[in-house]
Amino acid sequence: MKRRSTTLLSLAALLAAGLTALPAVPAAAAESEQLKNGTFDSTTDPWWVSANVTAGLSGGRLCANVPGGTTNAWDAGIGQNDIALVKGESYRFSFYADTAPDGHKVRAIVGLSAAPYDTYFEVAPQLSVSGNSYAYTFTSPVDTPQGQVAFQLGGSADAWRFCLDDASLIGGVPPEVYKPDTGPRVRVNQVAYLPAGPKNATLVTDKTTKLRWQLNNANGTVAARGWTVPKGIDPSSGQNVHTIDFGSQHRPGQGFTLIADGERSRPFDIGTAAYDKLRLDAAKYYYTQRSGIAIRADLRPGYARPAGHLGTAPTGDGAVPCQPGVCDYTLDVTGGWYDAGDHGKYVVNGGIATWELLSTYERSLHARTGRPAALGDGTLAIPESGNGVPDILDEARWELDFLLKMQVPEGHPLAGMAHHKIHDEKWTGLPLLPSDDPQKRELHPPSTAATLNLAATAAQAARLYRPYDPAFAAKALQAARTAWTAALAHPDLYASANDGTGGGAYADDNVTDEFYWAAAELYLTTGEKAFETYVLNSPVHQADIFGPLGYDWARTAAAARLDLATVPSGLRDRREVRRSIVSGADRYLATLKAHPYGIPYAPDGNLYDWGSNHQILHNAVVIATAYDLTGDGKYRDGAVQSMDYLLGRNALNMSYVTGYGEVNSHNQHARWYAHQLDPKLPSPPAGTLAGGPNSSIQDPFAQGKLQGCKGQFCYIDDIQSWSTNEHTVNWNSALARLASFVADQS
Repeated sequence: MKRRSTTLLSLAALLAAGLTALPAVPAAAAESEQLKNGTFDSTTDPWWVSANVTAGLSGGRLCANVPGGTTNAWDAGIGQNDIALVKGESYRFSFYADTAPDGHKVRAIVGLSAAPYDTYFEVAPQLSVSGNSYAYTFTSPVDTPQGQVAFQLGGSADAWRFCLDDASLIGGVPPEVYKPDTGPRVRVNQVAYLPAGPKNATLVTDKTTKLRWQLNNANGTVAARGWTVPKGIDPSSGQNVHTIDFGSQHRPGQGFTLIADGERSRPFDIGTAAYDKLRLDAAKYYYTQRSGIAIRADLRPGYARPAGHLGTAPTGDGAVPCQPGVCDYTLDVTGGWYDAGDHGKYVVNGGIATWELLSTYERSLHARTGRPAALGDGTLAIPESGNGVPDILDEARWELDFLLKMQVPEGHPLAGMAHHKIHDEKWTGLPLLPSDDPQKRELHPPSTAATLNLAATAAQAARLYRPYDPAFAAKALQAARTAWTAALAHPDLYASANDGTGGGAYADDNVTDEFYWAAAELYLTTGEKAFETYVLNSPVHQADIFGPLGYDWARTAAAARLDLATVPSGLRDRREVRRSIVSGADRYLATLKAHPYGIPYAPDGNLYDWGSNHQILHNAVVIATAYDLTGDGKYRDGAVQSMDYLLGRNALNMSYVTGYGEVNSHNQHARWYAHQLDPKLPSPPAGTLAGGPNSSIQDPFAQGKLQGCKGQFCYIDDIQSWSTNEHTVNWNSALARLASFVADQS
């Protein structure tokens, strides 16, 4: 999720204990202890305990008897308030803890003791009977006199005993030096290379002249040999690198490794099966993101959970009120996908993700290598499988039905506009199942951007669902027309950049691209001249929209341009539109060829953007579309090669897709894919894309470890790093789109 706040520390009722007058924030926190009485020599003051916990001194420790039968971590706890934190200062948080019986986890956090109860650092070590000492370093993102250290102890079915000693929070310490384990210096796509596709790897070395390499198959036999090509210093990583090209190896197989400069790569395959599977896994991700429906164990073993946000106010989505002063009605906005690792649902993020899934299917209908059956009925193992409708359309409809519900009803001010988002009144903590979310739900004000997202996706849906459900197609088209008319009447209702409590703001004050996109989809569906005229006269239509960053939820012109180029129509200048795609692809392809790691993404100053992985995928989608338009193999190869970076050929030598590659991201920031914090919960499902390197490292966990990071190294696979390691519906749609293209090339 873009521009999110940090997570809720705990429930207000729990934190009310122990509040006193607040001290002033000091000018600095230089090498000084911030906690009082962390050694518990003679008293427990000023530590507080929640009402359901009994605690006292035992052997020079603070020991707490924790009741069983609690649901959430914050249902029981101990802590200390009124701690001064200084923005930009590094702190060493340490403590000793033991437990009885063995194996319990504690959620230890540093955060805010007052609303909105933000968390600035958290860990969840597994404790032992014999006891251990723990120490961590983090950087405070705020100045506040209302800091808090808390140990959250709830969530256990059985009663247990927690003992704490030597609790310390020392300010002004040097930031922790973090050095990721990048494994062997030969970096490869750890999943698979296509037999007839490009095959490139990167060697990290201090050597400046060419070196011998060899490709071994699984039994150790040499399959190919050659020489590396020195590339010099890669500015996105600071590494001196060579390129290895083994594209002449076409024979399929498993367990290949590359050897160069005394290093052996992680294993990989040469074949197509992995991409057939990834195409499906990337799309299957959406079922476990669904709101308002129980996730079935028989369809997703290990991911079953109760339905989230059923019922009505305050915590259900069946009759959600607006924020105070926004409207005087409630809406049934059940269903849809949770946007990311939180419980919010956003029209602009859901809109671009829905478009991308629908376009993945629509490409299969028109592209030279398209295979509609690959995402057809029965392919995704969802409740609707077997109904005669392609599964990817069934999945997208779960979100489309929600988007239609977000439209302001007739008879009310701003009728036909779409509410920007719906989410919790305040941020919630991790871990938290949707069904356990205690927060009040609210509709946020309508926006022009959300309304045009609704118009665009509903118009697209109208043409794709017509063969399967004419009534729904007609309903979608009417909603699109209504939204278009409303947006024309209210062209400048922008979401507030300050509306970021409890959910992301998703602010966008330039909607010329959304108008262009909505007009394009309405034209492609209806063929009506009024929409064609709007497209042709839009300032976006002739603009160069394929910049280094690519397209996203806030930059949607490419959604229009790609569909205008590939969906059959009578558009007068369709040839010029197609040329613009090829021109943009040429630039992305030039970037890829010049990049030592072979990626079509080189942001200014190598400052990687939030969600950089999906920007790489989107630039690759433009290259792939150029292949669909021209049949020129260089575009096919460029799009296929772009996948290598995501699957391991990168500076960190890891795959950013859960379950793919020997070393892969699997601790994405999420409230219910939270195995890192709670072993009873799963890691994200296979096929989940991590956001990837983000030079701004907005979250305190990343700030404590990645200060001064260079480009590709601004990433850490930890559930606390929401700025580098979240997952979102519109990032996974990019993965589904490109994985489907690569799978089709077999």
